[in-house]
Amino acid sequence: MSEENYLFSEFPPISEKEWKQQIQMELKGADYSKTLVWESLEGIHVKPFYHKDSFEYLEIPLPKNDYSICQEVFIDDPTIANKISLDALSKGADAILFTASHSFDIDVLFQGFNSIKKEVTLYFNNSFLSVNFIQSLLNYFDDNRVVILQDPISKLVKSGNWHTNKNDDFNTIQLLLKEYPNKDILNIDTSIYQNAGANIIQQIAYALSHANEYLTTFGEKIAPVLHFEFSIGSNYFFEIAKLRAFRYLWGKLTDNKGTIPAKIIAKPGFRNKTIYDNNVNMLRTTTEYMSAILGGANTVVSSAYDGIFKKSNGFSERIARNQLLILKEENFFINAQSFPKGSYYIEALTIELAKKSLRLFKDIEKSGGFLKQLEAGIIQSKIQQAALKEQQLFDSGEITLLGTNKFPNTDETIKNKLDLFPFVKKQKKQTLIQPLLPKRLSEEIEQKRLESE
Repeated sequence: MSEENYLFSEFPPISEKEWKQQIQMELKGADYSKTLVWESLEGIHVKPFYHKDSFEYLEIPLPKNDYSICQEVFIDDPTIANKISLDALSKGADAILFTASHSFDIDVLFQGFNSIKKEVTLYFNNSFLSVNFIQSLLNYFDDNRVVILQDPISKLVKSGNWHTNKNDDFNTIQLLLKEYPNKDILNIDTSIYQNAGANIIQQIAYALSHANEYLTTFGEKIAPVLHFEFSIGSNYFFEIAKLRAFRYLWGKLTDNKGTIPAKIIAKPGFRNKTIYDNNVNMLRTTTEYMSAILGGANTVVSSAYDGIFKKSNGFSERIARNQLLILKEENFFINAQSFPKGSYYIEALTIELAKKSLRLFKDIEKSGGFLKQLEAGIIQSKIQQAALKEQQLFDSGEITLLGTNKFPNTDETIKNKLDLFPFVKKQKKQTLIQPLLPKRLSEEIEQKRLESE
């Protein structure tokens, strides 16, 4: 007898129909659908309960190993970046995500790294494209610890322009793929879609279509060397289902039957973070870390609670890293990617998101593909519509950010603590396409409060 049957053997089984009848009786005439069923931003109708009578199970290719705890380090001065990254690795991180806007001294950055265990992964997400520099990074170690997260399409999406032009950028990637067939070189940075306001269905569909541009150009043989970056929002169960739905669809798109699961790097999103009452950001990132872990992320990047308005500092970076360490070591989120398996609610959400995302993906491909829709401004327009809908819900109070549009501390001041400009920056230079700009929900409220300080 199974544990479930043993625990409930004294109770008669109750069907889904019987549960619903009981609920309707308790409602005393109130409409079941209008009272207890709510609609998400993605148009998914969420029921008050889920039952095994209507349970469907998807076989999702999940990672075989536990997730890595990663710290992001911006390389301005490689000596400082070296010190920060070595310190992070000595205090619990097992991956570093380096970002840079220009080339740097690789020997200085990697000083002392040869003594570090080979299981450590060093990601490089550089906003410039240089064959010689990438070759130097890949050749520095005699193992696969260096991962290049190069993504020319994301450069186009974020800035409105290619590094050089489409042909040159793609030829550069082709050269690297030919020279390093077994190295991880390509990235699909989907975080800009979430941070610009795309809903979950759009994020999944755009990730697939974005990736399909590379598969079409370079061939399906590149599937094993691709990585995917996702930003995680605050809708806890939906975000778990988002990563699971993407994993399922990616397996279908590449027909890999789970033998080459998607490599996912997840980090907390930008949309719901605030500069006022910013300690609440720690609570937000904690649930976002949990969603990423349970959704099956391979690598989870820590996010400082004050990172949107303060420069890198040891205190907030340590707090962010420790949030992930506590989840893993004290809350037992170890190999947790399989925990949601069999949850009626999460499985139902996964199926709904997968169906709707697949439909949108097919529409994009029938219309000429992702790049064609970007050039026509269709992708940007759709994301703007989704962002406006979410913004209106926030402005009306239906979406709550504690300490900002609900229970704000009106005595708090922040103006003298701003090291970084925390609001959307509009580009003035000429671009090939309209770029996507990340924007937080609370920006208008915060700007008004700053003016009155």
